[in-house]
Order: sequence, then C-alpha cells, then structure tokens
Amino acid sequence: MGEENLRKRKGADNRKEDGQSIQSNEPQTMNLQKQAKLFLFPLQVGLISGICMIVGTIIGSGIFVSPKSVLANVGAVGPCLTIWAACGLLATLGALCFAELGTMITKSGGEYPYLMEAFGPIPAFLFSWTSLLVTKPSSFAIICLSFAEYASAPFYPGCDPPQAVIKCLAAAAIVVITLVNSLSVKLGSYLQNFLTAAKMIIVTIIIVSGIVLLAQGKTENFKDSFKDSKISVSSIGLAFYNGLWAYDGWNQLNYITEELKNPYRNLPLSIIIGIPLVTVCYVLINISYFTVMTSTELLQSQAVAVTFGDRVLYPASWIVPLFVAFSTIGSANGTCFTAGRLVYVAGREGHMLKVLSYISVKRLTPAPAIMFYGAIAIIYIIPGDINTLINYFSFAVWIFYGLTVLGLIVMRFTRKELRRPIRIPIIIPVVVSLVSILLVLAPIISAPELAYLYCVIFILSGLIVYVLFVHFKFNWPQKISKPITMHLQMLLEVVPAEEATE
Repeated sequence: MGEENLRKRKGADNRKEDGQSIQSNEPQTMNLQKQAKLFLFPLQVGLISGICMIVGTIIGSGIFVSPKSVLANVGAVGPCLTIWAACGLLATLGALCFAELGTMITKSGGEYPYLMEAFGPIPAFLFSWTSLLVTKPSSFAIICLSFAEYASAPFYPGCDPPQAVIKCLAAAAIVVITLVNSLSVKLGSYLQNFLTAAKMIIVTIIIVSGIVLLAQGKTENFKDSFKDSKISVSSIGLAFYNGLWAYDGWNQLNYITEELKNPYRNLPLSIIIGIPLVTVCYVLINISYFTVMTSTELLQSQAVAVTFGDRVLYPASWIVPLFVAFSTIGSANGTCFTAGRLVYVAGREGHMLKVLSYISVKRLTPAPAIMFYGAIAIIYIIPGDINTLINYFSFAVWIFYGLTVLGLIVMRFTRKELRRPIRIPIIIPVVVSLVSILLVLAPIISAPELAYLYCVIFILSGLIVYVLFVHFKFNWPQKISKPITMHLQMLLEVVPAEEATE
C-alpha cells in the first residue's frame, strides 16, 4: 500500500509539473504574439517624426534619376522646372485627400482599407494583388537599379557602364537589403537612420553649391528657358510619370495611421509641411543642375549628380556618387523595411497567402514577405530598364491612387455617418481624380505601348484569383497550400503575427 501511495504521489507531482510547464509555455506564446505585433506597430509617431518620415521616404533615388527623363519629355529648362513644381502640388493635394481618408478610416495599410470601405472587397483585393506583384517589387527594382548606375559610374569615366554590371550590382543590392531586413529589425532600422543622414547631406551639398553658383552669376542656361520645348499631352503625361516617381511616398503615413500620435492633427500638418519642403528641395536641386549643365549636357549625362559633382566639387567629386549610392540604398532599405504592413493588413482580411504575413519567431521580422519582395524585384531587374519600369510602375499606381480618391468622393454621399475630423473642399479630390484619369489615359492614347496592356491584363487577372481563392474558397487550393505553408513555417521558423487566444 505504501508503494502504491508513493507511485500515486509521484504521478500527481509529474502531472503537476507537466501542467506547470504547459501553463508556462502559454504566456511565452502569448508574449511572442505580442512581440510580433509590436514589430508591426512598434512606436507612436509624432509630428516631427511624421515630417521626417515623409521627407526621408520621398527623397531617395528619384531626384537623381528623373531629372534627365523629365527634361527629355518636355525638351527645355522652363517646362522642366514647372513640371517639378506641379508634381509637388499634385502630391500635396493627393496627400490631403489621403489625410481625410486616414482620419476617417483609422486603419493602417494605405489604400487597402479605404478601397474596402468605399467599393468593397474586389477593388481592395486587386490593389493588394497589384501591390504585391507589381508596384512594390518594381519600385524596389527601380531604386536598386538607380543605386547600381551611380555606384558603377565612377569606374567607367566617359562612357556608360555595361548593363550586365548594372543589373548584377542591383541584384546584389536587393539580396543584401533583403537579408539585412530578414535577419534583424534593429539592424535595418540603424542602417536606415545612417543612410537617411547621408541622403540629407548630399541634398544639402547640391542645393548650397547651386545657390553659390547662382550668386556668382551662373544663369546663362536659364535664358529663353521655354525655347525649343516640346509640349504635348503624351509628353506632359510621361514627364509627370517620371517627376511623380521622385515624389512617390507622399502617402506613406497612411500605411501607419494606427501608429500616429493624435492623427487628426499630426497627419495633415505632416503633409502640409513635409511635401512642400520636398518640392522646394527638388526645384532647387534641378536649378543647381542647370547652373553647370545645358539641357543637351544633362541629357547626355549617364548620372546627372555625378556630372554635377565632377564640375563643381573637383577634386572632392567622389563624395557625390558615394552619398547618392547611400541615398538610393536608404530608399530601397526603407521600402523593404515597411514591406510587412500591407501584407499583414491584407492577410488579416483573408486576401493574401497567410504565410506571407507571418513573423520570424527568433528575429521578429516579416521574413517571408521580405524574401518574396526581393525575389520578385530581381525578376523585374532582368529584362527591364529604369525608364520602362518607372512608366510601368506609375501607370499601375495611379490607377489605384485615382480610384482611392474617387472613393473619398463616393463616401461623401454613401457613408455620411462616418466622422470626418478633417474635411477638405470637395474640389480637391475632384481635381486629383481628373488628373489621375489624364495620367493613366494620356500615354496610352498618345504613345501606346504593350507594357500598359500587359499591366491592365495583369491587374484584371486578379479577378480570377479572387473568385477562385477568396470568394468560393475551393478546398483543393487549401489542400495544396496547407502543407506548403507548414513546411515553410518549419523552414523559416515563422508564426502568425496575431492569433485568437480565446
């Protein structure tokens, strides 16, 4: 009897220990879920941080790549500077529309929740589908190609670097940035802070140099500034595409609305201060370029900022390609760093492969989403050049910008019950919607290319995916995806960012 009692007591102790170990694991799991969610919504962003985010996100590779393309489309200095200022105005108006949307629907994810509220799940799904496979990866590819051009230019003085060198260097940049952001949030954040500082240094150097040259009387390239301009609907549309690429990121705060402190005040103020500040910088940088280069010389330059540095800062001209490379890498790193948010929000609605919204257990990074973005971006690099990719990107992205702003107008009539802490005049979204339609249609009508048709077909192909996998939810895709998801989870050691704990 004594032995039996001893065995029972030991069994009870073992069960108690097992129970304690199970209970102790539950808080660890819940803590992991909370930490994973904290990655996605880490800090409260104030006014100064909001302005810095807008300025830091917008100023990237565009101002070092687009000046040549804008000038090539309009043909003269005067229209070129006008386009740059007009792009800043359009970005400001568009951002004000997004400010009303962001304070009316306080959800992160950019255009996704606004399209969901205004038009339902199909346009929202098409946006996430296009963003995942077109706009975000192509943006990543363009920035890394820009980095590769500037990084390789000093090694090929007097001639263009070989395309193979540029593409291999761009692919290497994508791989490095993808690895950094997959392995460590802190490392990606520290890298971003350093590269943002480098970005502002080179912008300041170019602007101050230009002001000094103007003060010295270097104004001959601004005489008859509208002479020989070639203005048409198509050329203006393509010039806007390239100019607006440099302003891309004006809606970045709407991707983190849930993280803003006092969004009703800080969102519009960040926009009203941040985007005009960028516009002034961009116009001054272009003026600086024209103080030392004629229109013809600028068009012949492979890397505009490098040519500027060679003529103004010699023998310290090496500073320019170095810091421009830092700037472009910083922009690419920022694009990759924020990759998880849209995927997370779309996955929350069941509009995305679940595994793409998972978070690494050990490193708390959205590793699957980042790796996916990197892989698609490398595919875009192989056949494409920068100008083609910019046109492809701009065409796709302005379809959804216009649709989102149209949703703001629609909700003024269909969702009157929604609280609107910021209410902009209705004329602003009307103007932005009309300009969006012109930007989308003008290049197709005036200079049709197959790339635009492929883009439309790809966007509409998302309807087939939506019907099969989201609407009807057929069992056979789930039978295929479940084991794949399970194996990827084990391979990458990732978990859902947030699970029901009831």
